[in-house]
Amino acid sequence: MTETRPSPGIVRRLAAMCYELLLVVAVLAVALVLPHMLLGAFAHMQLPHTVIKIHLFLVLLVYFTWFWVNGGQTLAMKTWRIRVVDVGGGRLRPAQAVLRYMAAWMSLGLGGIGIVWALFDRDGQFLHDRIADTRIVAA
Repeated sequence: MTETRPSPGIVRRLAAMCYELLLVVAVLAVALVLPHMLLGAFAHMQLPHTVIKIHLFLVLLVYFTWFWVNGGQTLAMKTWRIRVVDVGGGRLRPAQAVLRYMAAWMSLGLGGIGIVWALFDRDGQFLHDRIADTRIVAA
């Protein structure tokens, strides 16, 4: 069975992504500041940039997968009334959410090709949604 709810337009999904960017900046700021405050006694220690990048990557992994598995919406998605579901319309499995997260990095990182993909996709879905067998639908 395939999800039958309508897919929101590309402009609405891009607006939600822009809003999500603002929220993610706040989450990452907390993720950077909080460990420094808690580990203040070790302020003289410099962490390698690779460790910091991995830490932030994992923070975002937890952020997105938790929201997608538990209700299918981040705060930005709730605001713009969109939801991510599996192709049958059900909740995402944890592994499916992780796959979507990983594929989204590829979609955005390769010049946004996964976003442009939606302009040519028969259902208007992003490439990372095709890869993870997920869909963005109106909530």
